[in-house]
Amino acid sequence: MPSTALRRAAVAAPSARAPLSSNDALVLDGVTRAFGALRAVDEVSLTVAAGQKAAILGSNGAGKTTLFNAITGDFPPTAGRIHFFGEDITELPPHERIRKGLRRTYQSSLLFRGLSVRDNLFLAVRGVASGRFSLWRPRPSHASRRMTQDLLERARLTHLADELVANLAHGQQRQLEIGMALAGAPRLILFDEPAAGLSPAERRELVLLLRSLPAHMSFVLIEHDLDIALRVVEHVTVMHNGRVLRAGTPAEIESDPQVQAIYMGSRH
Repeated sequence: MPSTALRRAAVAAPSARAPLSSNDALVLDGVTRAFGALRAVDEVSLTVAAGQKAAILGSNGAGKTTLFNAITGDFPPTAGRIHFFGEDITELPPHERIRKGLRRTYQSSLLFRGLSVRDNLFLAVRGVASGRFSLWRPRPSHASRRMTQDLLERARLTHLADELVANLAHGQQRQLEIGMALAGAPRLILFDEPAAGLSPAERRELVLLLRSLPAHMSFVLIEHDLDIALRVVEHVTVMHNGRVLRAGTPAEIESDPQVQAIYMGSRH
């Protein structure tokens, strides 16, 4: 049986609360995504407060990435509602969600491998800026170039600014993806397994990078590496078969017997 603390921490459906607050970065109310008869995500309700760092854990097939796809609009929900800082974005196309400050990384890298690190970050900055379709090359003093330099520093990649992405180590490419997701002052970032395939040293670098993100910025992390996930977040939701199984603090989740049995194995 779950602990009393875990039962209290379980996320209630937003419909049980009133009214929606702009202090909540993300509110999912009964979000469902079906593919024919298969419900990959089944009536998921959860809340991420503004500035909160959260994780979604679960085994393969639990519905985590499909939930991210519903939030970003890649595969809109077939039922339920999604609110972003108090605004219903359920019907908005992905590009409109990006303009409102929602960002996302993917399990597979989406980088321009033939361009430099600096150029990738510059394109990310221009992609979310006004006048992004201008054919004029910005001057060195232009704000987009200053923002690119800022992203290089925040992603801890200044020393590799002019290196081709194809020459980067896997962990450095992950850092670059995070840097690109930071373009345009996002309010919430969804990180889809950023530690996948990283070496121990690269994982330590990733932890430092995630911990250095601004306090006001929210993020939700999908991660199989529990040692990383539980070190960088304040709240954890565990999914199983498309549904929310448990929700609580990292300590509560790590000590819960059912979570240990299903997801953490004998090493815990």
